[in-house]
Amino acid sequence: MADQAILRIDGIEVPLQRRLDPDHPRFAAIMTLHREAVSRQRPTYRDPLSGYTVFTAKFLADRDYCCVSGCRHCPYEQLP
Repeated sequence: MADQAILRIDGIEVPLQRRLDPDHPRFAAIMTLHREAVSRQRPTYRDPLSGYTVFTAKFLADRDYCCVSGCRHCPYEQLP
């Protein structure tokens, strides 16, 4: 399936709505943590609600494939 995904032009800055809805009560905090991690060249950040480790879109894009695990910041779009 990895070959059936394309890197989105806005994939580093904008998560897919189905992965992180802009109406999520912690959307702004999550996006701030994500931007800070990317700017500091860190591959992950801690989710403010669950405490889980979350990969950044930059890390996932640099990895150069989609693992189809439903990552929050996946910069890839699955092709039909």
